[in-house]
Order: sequence, then structure tokens, then C-alpha cells
Amino acid sequence: MDDAAGEEEASMFETSHVLGALLASSPLLARAWDRCAAANAAASGFVHGEDGGTVYVGFSGAPAALSAAGAAVAGGGGVFVPVGLGGDATRRIFAPLVAAEPDAAAVGEQVAVQALALQCFLKLCGSPDFQILLDQIRGKAVVFTGHSLGGAVAALAALHYLCISSSRSTFGPAPLVLCVTFGSPLLGNEALSRAILRERWGGNFCHVVSQHDVVPRLLFCPLDAVPAHIIVGMQLQQWPARTHHAGAVTAVTACVSDTGRDALRQLIQTHVGAVAMEQKLADPAAQSGGPYRPFGTYVMCSPDGAVCVDNPTAAVQMLYATFASRCSPGLESPEAAHSCYGDLVMKMPQHLLVKRRLRAADAPATSNYDAGVSLALEASGIHAMVRAHATEAATARQWLKMSKRAGRRPSLNSAQLATKLGRITPCRAQIEWYKALFDSELGYYDAFKQRRSPKKFSKANMYRIKLGQFWDGVLAMLDAGQLPHDFHRRAKWVNAARFYQLLVEPLDIADYHRHNLHRTRGRYMTHGRERRYELFDRWWQEKGCAGVRRGDVASSMSSASRRRRSKYAGLTQDPCFWARVEEAREQAESARGERDVAELAMKLEELREFEHYSGELVASREVSVDVLAPQSSYTLWVEEWNQLKLRDEVRTILL
Repeated sequence: MDDAAGEEEASMFETSHVLGALLASSPLLARAWDRCAAANAAASGFVHGEDGGTVYVGFSGAPAALSAAGAAVAGGGGVFVPVGLGGDATRRIFAPLVAAEPDAAAVGEQVAVQALALQCFLKLCGSPDFQILLDQIRGKAVVFTGHSLGGAVAALAALHYLCISSSRSTFGPAPLVLCVTFGSPLLGNEALSRAILRERWGGNFCHVVSQHDVVPRLLFCPLDAVPAHIIVGMQLQQWPARTHHAGAVTAVTACVSDTGRDALRQLIQTHVGAVAMEQKLADPAAQSGGPYRPFGTYVMCSPDGAVCVDNPTAAVQMLYATFASRCSPGLESPEAAHSCYGDLVMKMPQHLLVKRRLRAADAPATSNYDAGVSLALEASGIHAMVRAHATEAATARQWLKMSKRAGRRPSLNSAQLATKLGRITPCRAQIEWYKALFDSELGYYDAFKQRRSPKKFSKANMYRIKLGQFWDGVLAMLDAGQLPHDFHRRAKWVNAARFYQLLVEPLDIADYHRHNLHRTRGRYMTHGRERRYELFDRWWQEKGCAGVRRGDVASSMSSASRRRRSKYAGLTQDPCFWARVEEAREQAESARGERDVAELAMKLEELREFEHYSGELVASREVSVDVLAPQSSYTLWVEEWNQLKLRDEVRTILL
């Protein structure tokens, strides 16, 4: 049995239609839609109310559409351009999302969202009413919802609420937040999708899309080909107050009616199909079409039911497959497909009460999994027995199976890595044993640097290299997207990486200085440090622990002063401590021969700063006992520094 068949058999069931039925039968969608309708009818940008112990906040997209009506009629080239969130105002509002990614160097794409939705949200966010609302809903279960452009604004509001909630309480429970959008256009690029997965927020977003709605699919097209008046005009058509506005509003709604349906349908099928066929959305360089990509869970709705898809690749593929199937009677016009959500949320629960039976001819195989796939296709509106749907059904069936395997692969890779971590642990134990041998004499850092006990040195060096290769392999898999997006947030791996770093990086520093690379290449911390250690620092800091920032002595001192141990640490808590010691020794040697008073004063100030920093670490017992060994480099530096301070000119400057 091959891997694909094995995974399929192991999964046993296709559950996307079951989740869709569960969602459709709950009152969530109906309550969310009621709030959307109230928001569209209200004069303000949002409305809110409590129902069943949950606060529902509905957002209207009419203000955004109204502001863009003129530009949409004129051509709308810049209405939906992506805008980065790295600006001063947006960085503060969406801080966790714009934080540096673990693979930012490899990807090089900044988090960006569509300009129209962002402009509308920023204006809303600055209003006193919205800030009061944020205070009122704190600690409560909240559903942000919106239809069309209002859905994009609701998603930004949910992201903002998640950002401020995570910054207020690093270790507290996750906020009870759900964002439900109906027929919303795409909001952000691939970097936003990765950032949301990295923060584990994908499950907080539910995008309801009808089978033939063009609005959620239009922004897959290149921006210069997007008919902006379609999205803007369809939003304004849902706005009861549009009759009070003339000029651009009337013009843009008229443009929607004049647009050729066949041409619009062909445009969407061409570009969404191209993106769906790639099946490689994680590589921005290979992307076609527009810059926008999906995130969260997509609920594909039809009169026959609903299907939940939480894989971004599968979401694009199902958006294409459902749209490419033949239009249902009564939903042939784009306007009808975009305004049908109220009827859908009312009819889907009723449809679930009708007993359905999978006919033998519908299922090409007898397995439960194949039967589940057939039910999922039927619920999404793709009927395998309808001749017009045959091609789409076969393609969608294959895509659903592939997406399930692709969705499981990162987790399986993570499990396999955990097994390899267990196998590599003896290498770490050997280095711990090597460290214990020299703790009382000169410390394992200096023993490794001086190659004491050549046989033991060779073994320790071999284990150091093996451990480095293992962790480089882990990072390579993370860069390639072969591991879960939140891998670097999982305590098991953060702690394992930190322990490895504290144990092995001193040996890398010793090797760097033993080969005099600090003289030919430059300082270890700026020219010799491996990328893995910088990433592990970031992982540790993001975990919320008081790690030492590279090169930030003031931060290190304050971190050390906050914690007082009863005994010395098993490993020195600053992984770059020995690199700082080497620099301090070089500085002390340079100061002894310095004749220029100004230069001497600068060097003495740096030495005093390191003395204070290292003294804080020792006093708080944040160092291992090997640091205080009689012949360690740190002990020798303390003696050299004390002798230097006895010189008259040095004493005068210090005083």
C-alpha cells in the first residue's frame, strides 16, 4: 500500500461536510447574518448586541464603498492595492502580525491588506464609540461579522482585537473571538495568512461563500484586471440608503448591471483556476494572479448544504471548483449570488432535516472516506451524477484528497522530528558529561578552546557538529513550510532549542576564537554567530521568557536582577557570555597599552559596564559553576581587570 492510500485509510472519514452540517444547523450563522443586515441598514459603521451570552458586532461596508464609488467608476486601479502594516499607525494596532517571521529572510514578503478595507477600519478604530465597544466586550465571547466589504472590515476588527488581547496577557487564556464573514472579498496577502497561522488564529475566522458569488473570488485576478465597480457596486446595492445619494453611487450601481456576465465569469474562472492549479501557494515567487490569498476556514455553501475547508490551498481549489460548476436556476446573476446569504442560512438547516442517502452509483469506492468525499461534493453544490459537473467533480474529489494529505503532512513531520530529537539526545548528554569533567578546573569552554584531553575533545566536537546539523535540518524544514506554522511556539521545541543553545553555543564560541576567526572575520556576535542561534533567541523571547538579547547589555542586566536563584544555574543563561568575556579580555589588554587618555576612558567605561553586567549575573547565580572555575577565562579577566584598576592613570579616570 502506498503512502497516499495508507494515509487515506488511516483517516477513515472525510469530515468537511460533517463540520459544515454542524455549523449550518447551529444558530450562529443566522444570528450573525441578522447583525449584518442591521449594520447595512444603520447609519453608523457598526452595530452590536448580545444574544445567548455572546456579543455580536456587525460591520457595514457601505462607508468604504461610498468612499470608493468615484474611483471605481473611473477605473478603480488603486482601490484594492495592498498596503503594508509596517507603518507607524498600523504597526501599533497589529503588532503581533507584523513581528519578524522566523523565515522572513527566506520569504521577504511583508504583511499587507487591501487599502480600501484598511482605510475604513482605521477611521472606525479612531472613533470613541469603537474604543468604548472594545472595553465593553473585554472578557466576553464575541462574534465580529459583516457582509461583502463589511466582512473585510470585520476581519480587520477581529485581528485588532486578537492583537490587543494577546499583548495584554501573554500567558492568559485565548480570547473567545470568532469572525464570520459573508461574501467578503479577500483581505490580505500570503504573508498575512502565514502570520495568522503563526499566531494560531486560523480557527477564529469563518468565511461563508455561496457557490457562484463573484466578490470572494475577484481579487484572485491581477489588480489591473479587477473590475472594482463590481465589488463596490454590489455592496452599495445592499445599502438601503443608496437612494439618497446620486452621482457616483448611481453610476457605480448602474455599471454593475451593464457588466457582461459571461465575460465576468470567464475572467474569474481563468485566474482562480490558474491559482488553483498551482497547488503551491506557499511560494510567493510562483504565484499568479493577484497578490491576495485566503486565510481561516472557508464554508462553501449551496442549497444542498455546506462544507468547511481550513486548508488555504484547498480553499482556493474549492472556490474554483464550485464556481466552475453550472449555475443553479435563480442564482445566475452575480447580484443574486451575492445577496443570497439570508436565504441560504435559513434554508440550510431545513435541508439537513431531509434524509439523504448516498446512492451506490455516487460513490466510486466503497470506503467510508470516499463516501464522505462524495457527500462533501454534494453539499458544496457539485453533483457527480450531473453530466455538466462531471469534470469539476472529478477534479474537486482529487483536490479534497490531496488537501487532506497535505494538511496532515506538517504534523506528521513534526512527530517524526520528535522521534529524531529523542535519538539525538545522547549526543547532548555526552556534551553534558564533558562539561561536568572540567567544571571544577577551568570550565568546559576553556577546556574545549585549549583542546584539553584530545580524545574527549574529539568526541565532544563530533557531538557538537551532529547537534548543529540536526537543528539546521529542523530550520530548513521550517523554512520550506514542511512543519506547522506555529512550530516555533510549541513549548517542547522552544525549550529543547534553548537547552541546546545554552549548552553548545559556548563550544561554537570557543571554536571560533581557537581558530582566531575573531581577528580575521570580526566579532563573534556580529560576524560568526550561526543563524540558528539568532532564531532560537527570538523563539525564547516570543515565548515570554526573560531571555538575553544579543548585544543588549542593559536588557541582560535588568533580566538578571529580576531573578535570584538559590544555587548556580546548570548552564549560563546568556548564550553569548563567553564571547563577551573574550571581548572584555581583549579590551583589557588594549587598555594596558593605551596612551591616549580619551581612548583609554572609553575602553575603561566599556570594561566597567561589562564588570557590572557580569557581576549581576554572578550575584543572581545566572551563571554555571564553570564560569567561576580557578582557571576559567572569566576568572582570569577578573584578575586582569583588578590589576588594571590599580594603575594610577586608570584609577584617576575611574574616580
